[in-house]
Amino acid sequence: MKNAHKYRREFRLFLWAGLFLLAAATNVRAQTPGNRRSQVVDDSTKNVYGPKTTLWTTEKSLFYNENKYVPLDTSIINYHRWTYVQRFQNFYKDLGNAGTALSPIFPILSGTIGATSGFTSYEPFYQTEEPRYFNTKSPYTRIYVVWGGNGRATTRVEFSRNITPRWNFGFDYRPILSDKQIQHKKADRQTISHYYDFYTTYKSKNDHYFLLFNYRRIRHRIIENGGVITAAGDSYAKFFDKDAAINLINAETEEKRASVHLFQQYQLARPFQVYLTSDFSQQVNKFNDKTSQESSALGKSYFDYSRGDSTLASDRAQIQLFQNEGGIKGNAGPLFYNFYYKLRSYQYENFYQNSSTTQVMAYKRTATEHYTGGRIALRFDSLTELSGTAEYLLDGNYKLEAAWKSPWIDAAGKSTLSKPGFMQQVYYGSHDLWTNSFSNTSALQLNGFLKAQIGPLFISPGATFTTLNNYVYFKERIDSLVYQRVLPYQSSGFQTVFSPELRMTVRFLKHVYLRPQLIYTTFLKNDDDALRIPELFANCQLAFESMLFKGNLQVQIGVDGHWKSTYKALGYDPAIQQFYVQDRSNSASFLLADIFLNAKMKRGKFFFKYHNLVQAFTKIGYVPTPNYQGQHSVLDFGFEMLLFD
Repeated sequence: MKNAHKYRREFRLFLWAGLFLLAAATNVRAQTPGNRRSQVVDDSTKNVYGPKTTLWTTEKSLFYNENKYVPLDTSIINYHRWTYVQRFQNFYKDLGNAGTALSPIFPILSGTIGATSGFTSYEPFYQTEEPRYFNTKSPYTRIYVVWGGNGRATTRVEFSRNITPRWNFGFDYRPILSDKQIQHKKADRQTISHYYDFYTTYKSKNDHYFLLFNYRRIRHRIIENGGVITAAGDSYAKFFDKDAAINLINAETEEKRASVHLFQQYQLARPFQVYLTSDFSQQVNKFNDKTSQESSALGKSYFDYSRGDSTLASDRAQIQLFQNEGGIKGNAGPLFYNFYYKLRSYQYENFYQNSSTTQVMAYKRTATEHYTGGRIALRFDSLTELSGTAEYLLDGNYKLEAAWKSPWIDAAGKSTLSKPGFMQQVYYGSHDLWTNSFSNTSALQLNGFLKAQIGPLFISPGATFTTLNNYVYFKERIDSLVYQRVLPYQSSGFQTVFSPELRMTVRFLKHVYLRPQLIYTTFLKNDDDALRIPELFANCQLAFESMLFKGNLQVQIGVDGHWKSTYKALGYDPAIQQFYVQDRSNSASFLLADIFLNAKMKRGKFFFKYHNLVQAFTKIGYVPTPNYQGQHSVLDFGFEMLLFD
């Protein structure tokens, strides 16, 4: 009876999958010549709308006057990669369940040089969901559903339609709902996330005035377990028991974000426009826990330090931002130019629970920032472009970016001097307390890749060079004189990382593709041992891709592999939602292998994926973050429908 609930869920998954396949197969059969017994030929009733008549673009393309409206992407390549870790080619790690906190494997330079909250562990769930903007000939709806094994699921609903040829409206909705993977009970959620947005675009009759507006919101909640409790003498295999003891049973973290964005543009002359971009945004991060129940349940406290209310932890940090950017932009032949002034006001507040009935504001800061900047893009042809961005914050911070794109080489560079996050500087919480005066941090990142197509072989060697100075990071200290183990630090030196990389695609036997990616990382300098990156990082895919049944079924069938060498991966502190440097344990190398089938019939797509094949045989899994089990072996199924009426 132990696995009865699991088997019922898997049976339902197969049942729904079978019904979907039966409906799709029936539709294909009905369209074959042998089944067309009687049809009325009537062009007026034929649906001429579809992916090619539903065009979309991005705000960046509109801003740069490219107006690149492109048809919907109906490809099934890598359609099975639905989790955020796999969507970004395993360049992030999580806590072993869909929707949990994310940390980049390699250094990523922030795009903001001014004030920030300092909370970034849930940022990809919001920042990567920026809406696309459509121009449709008919109402467009996309419904994408994933039923992952062990109660993991996500849905994406897109809707857009042109109210008039010049006015478009749409919305997006995306929930992530994942059951607990350790000590699971029926309908026992760990991830509860809901994201939605509304957007519209409008253009005047003479095309001189253009408006773009969107409202976006996310509420992302995680029931934290604090990782698995291990005892001396426990076997490594016991760590991966689904009934293993966990550190936290009443803790919850939450991030809420909301933003209002308005872009307006007026064309004074053909090569010259004035514009104004207005933004209001709010970010709230919370940690809640019934601390007394944690202590009684475990026999000892999970937390190394406590203050305020001894029975209830309720910490909150929030930042509100109001920003206006105004300037001029336009085209002079193949050159796009832009100059702007930006005014950015913010208010940051930090609260903690002082008693069971009182929440105290521990810190508040309000200020205004002034920026100037510009952008250029020189387009030689449709495939070759040189672009650059410069931004200067009037207190001395700056951001410089440049990029070169061509058929033979892609290269980019970025240099920043930016402020540390607020929570790294000053934080008051139920289990954390610090006040720092960190200096601004500087960073430089350069990368370049050659590209060559030689018959059936595509090869792209390249490298990324990153150097950091005054780097701010969290670190765990095992020291009897330190009452808080995890604290923020600022490195006194430099971190310099060099990562040569090789990407390839090899086609053989006409329809079989091998796609390896290998990154080797070496530290030219790593003062204070502040960065932790695996020496070797590899992705590889072997897949068969073809059209079957006289072109009625498109398939991609194959196996995905991911492997990292053993390294001391960053740990995670749920009370502050931060990843930190630790020296207690290694994350062992592990081959993460997935078998998948992606398919498309007419306008319907579906996939099957069996995740973590190795653990199904060895009973030993992977550890993405110390003390946290990686996702166990599980079967996922997803499908998508496109509607144009």
